[in-house]
Amino acid sequence: MIGGMGAAVEPLRVLIADDHPVVRRGMSALLASLDGVEVVGEAATGTEAVREAQLSAPDVVIMDVQMPDMDGIEATRRLCAAVPGTAVLVVTMFDDDDTVFSAMRAGARGYLLKGASQEDILAALRSVRAGHLVVGPGIADRLMGYLSDPPVRSDVPFGGLTPREREILDLMAQGANNASIAAQLGLAPKTVGNHISAVFTKLGVASRAEAIVRAREGGLGQAAAPDGGAWRRG
Repeated sequence: MIGGMGAAVEPLRVLIADDHPVVRRGMSALLASLDGVEVVGEAATGTEAVREAQLSAPDVVIMDVQMPDMDGIEATRRLCAAVPGTAVLVVTMFDDDDTVFSAMRAGARGYLLKGASQEDILAALRSVRAGHLVVGPGIADRLMGYLSDPPVRSDVPFGGLTPREREILDLMAQGANNASIAAQLGLAPKTVGNHISAVFTKLGVASRAEAIVRAREGGLGQAAAPDGGAWRRG
């Protein structure tokens, strides 16, 4: 009660999206132990996260980055568009600049690394629900540096793509299939598929063929193809 007379404070409603059941159970148990927090659902894929958020309209979605079907970055982008009243707090093990900045550009309001303390997680949940931006200390320093001196991308084709997405698009334009791309980049085929889905969305295309045409028109795909040949303009 507020001042002993007011109405009870509404609980902070949270959806947990992570592809590891143990992580979901652990996070759910942690949140259940906190006063004023209610776990309203769980999701194991990015697609499930977007669907569950639309159904339950939580205050905050705790989002992992690497998930099957659709990665957390693309899920964040779609969720923010579909449920604008819901904040996304990314909680992941990835702290590379590419992932951090992609998450923030997608609309995430917070970014914490797995292993953050219970107090930090609770404070972050409350802050992002209130509309504040929350990042871990090390990430904050890099984000400030990025914002104060952002990289110049105007002369880079497909500057809206992350470096990894552009690399994959380049290989696609060379004629490489998903298995070949995965082998060359040391990625899981499912991860490659997630990146390609994000590329399609960003380019506004519906098929691999359309993406390849766009890539070649933009100057990609001119390196040696996997079979030893090369793509040449006709």
